[in-house]
Amino acid sequence: MWDRLAASDPGLLRLTAGLRTVAAIALTLAVLTVVRVPVPHLVAGAIAAMAATFAIREKQRSQQAVTLALGLPMALASVSLGALLNQWVVVGDVFFVVLIFCAVYGRRFGDRGTALGLIGFQIYFLSLFVHATTSALPGLYGVIAVAFVCSAVARFVLLPQTPAGTLDRLRRAFRARLGQLVAAQIELLDAGPEDVEKALEHLRTGTARLHETALMIQGRLADGTADEATARLLQRRIADAEIAAERLGLLLLTSRSAERTDTLTLHLPGAPLPTGGELPVRDEATAVLRRDLEALRLLVLRPVGEASGTALAQVRNRLLGYREEENLPKASPAVQDVFRGLGEAARAVLGLRIALDGPLDESDDTPATARSREELDAENAAIESSEEDEPEEPEPTGLGRPTTRAAVQVAVGSALAIAGGELLSSQRWYWAVLTCWIVFLNTASTGEILVKGYRRLIGTVLGVVAGIGLAGLVGHHTWTAFALVLLCVFAAFYTAPLSYTLMSFFVTAMLGLLYTLLSTYSVSVLVLRVEETALGAACGVIAAAVVLPIHTDRRTNELLVDTLDKLADVTRAAMDQLSGAPPADLVDRARDLDQALADLRAATQPLTHPIAPQRSRRDTARYVVALLETCAYHARSLAATAELLPTHPSIAADPRLRGVGRRIVHNIEAIAAHVADPRSTAGIETGPSIASMLEPGTLRTPRYGRVTDRVLRHLQRLDEAVSGLARPLGITRERSRK
Repeated sequence: MWDRLAASDPGLLRLTAGLRTVAAIALTLAVLTVVRVPVPHLVAGAIAAMAATFAIREKQRSQQAVTLALGLPMALASVSLGALLNQWVVVGDVFFVVLIFCAVYGRRFGDRGTALGLIGFQIYFLSLFVHATTSALPGLYGVIAVAFVCSAVARFVLLPQTPAGTLDRLRRAFRARLGQLVAAQIELLDAGPEDVEKALEHLRTGTARLHETALMIQGRLADGTADEATARLLQRRIADAEIAAERLGLLLLTSRSAERTDTLTLHLPGAPLPTGGELPVRDEATAVLRRDLEALRLLVLRPVGEASGTALAQVRNRLLGYREEENLPKASPAVQDVFRGLGEAARAVLGLRIALDGPLDESDDTPATARSREELDAENAAIESSEEDEPEEPEPTGLGRPTTRAAVQVAVGSALAIAGGELLSSQRWYWAVLTCWIVFLNTASTGEILVKGYRRLIGTVLGVVAGIGLAGLVGHHTWTAFALVLLCVFAAFYTAPLSYTLMSFFVTAMLGLLYTLLSTYSVSVLVLRVEETALGAACGVIAAAVVLPIHTDRRTNELLVDTLDKLADVTRAAMDQLSGAPPADLVDRARDLDQALADLRAATQPLTHPIAPQRSRRDTARYVVALLETCAYHARSLAATAELLPTHPSIAADPRLRGVGRRIVHNIEAIAAHVADPRSTAGIETGPSIASMLEPGTLRTPRYGRVTDRVLRHLQRLDEAVSGLARPLGITRERSRK
């Protein structure tokens, strides 16, 4: 059950965020109740505690403490100005717009600037929500101070979270998700004709979730490890395990058909299995394969203390033995490939264990296991001695800086929301401003803002219905209402990374309860909340579309060019190293590619969302992203193989690969040039297959002293995937070059 929880919530980040916020609010309410403050001050304390807790996102505890300490005077100043300026409508509205501009502009100063901006905005909003007056300020000062102290207690005492602890939980989540992926592979092996599509979808989901966790670990390595060498070692072992698991899934797919499976099948939802093949024969080799897949899953999930037992050591030795040709069982070539993949996956799991837990017991090692250990030790030594400084890219300035542009857009949208909100309600116009503010958070294009506004509106409408029911249920029972408020807060924070609609639903339901506590609840108030939300979302979209707009096409094209540039960089560096060039930092470059692809995938959501009107455009966007995911997989695999050159006895540099890589890199750069400038005349080079350009050999026989068969496969698939990008992007083909 713990592994299931770890897999569903990597690092327990959502659970911790929800519990910490609830604990801060509950502590605040408990303290304020002891001193017998009125209900409006209880509500203010709950909102202040929530703002002080969720606004701070820094990873180091010392930095969090400094930001929280700076946030208190920011909050006191904000509530003071809110109470003072409430008397003058125009002056108060102008100041609110200026505050919003400064809060968004503050993002350029990193997590601390973002946190202080959020606190300033949320506490000013608090003053409007509870109708703060100058006479009530002393009491509000005390309430806010109590809220910040309780937030500190919840953060640093009740639910402490260190970077090293978070990284450790993320590693547990990676192991749990790796075990789930192996379980999905077993399901695929067992699936009959009627279940194969469902099993394939589970395999796609498991592969994507494992990759997501690997990226989350990448973002925590610098803060969560003791030194750079440890971070690099863990990064490499995580990458090895991810690549080995994904390759094993592809080999299993291939074993189900008479032809080699296109890697795109693993990345494109709805892509069918290859046709024309028979389901695997239920013979002795298949039974052994299923047993060994179960053994691999056990090896992945077994706790550290049990990982070196005699029985598990025998299982590990058997799996690692499949890396030797003489240990492969008699089976079809495709099934033998799966056994080879099992051996490589077992090696990756062994390397991950050593990186995480230190050296393991070697008393039961077979010669194959000993060789794997020697290879891993040599790689570890090479990783620890390598270091490379990446040049920093210049940041844009002026209105080209994203934070400046967003600040101007939010300020204009908020001004429109204030004007329209005042027409709807002179008392609760701030709901429109809040929505306009929120739809701009973590968005970068007009399409993203439109989708986020749509989701917030849907969640708000559903939340209003729930709020009406909850308000009628609790009546005048104050503590029942506060208990439900805490439940809604936890649910909102727990579901926020998963669904913005769900988060909006729980927040709106909570607001219905808060209005009940303030004795201002009515159905008309909640209906007004929907109207103000729709107005705020519309103002945000208008501002994004008119003021310094970043259209979705422009945004996705920029990210597509960035992804292609990083793909070309990884491919070129891997090919150079495989051709005999000096070693380079390939894993970091591969992870930069993965991050660029993740940004592109997020930016295409407005194009792939169900409300997108153009079906063909939606399908094209999904197809292009899936092709790029295929390219990234093969580029990662090439980079990982290239880094083995100094230490692996069966891989040697081959100068002819430089020419092969040159064609692939040229095609990637041609596609990037066409996306950046449709008038570009660069075209795609075609020619003989990668395998035919190199020395002939048996397809599945490794060329010891030469480039291995695996490298040829990845090159061939990368070449095909890159060429496949030309058709949906409308790029012409050049003459064939031999």
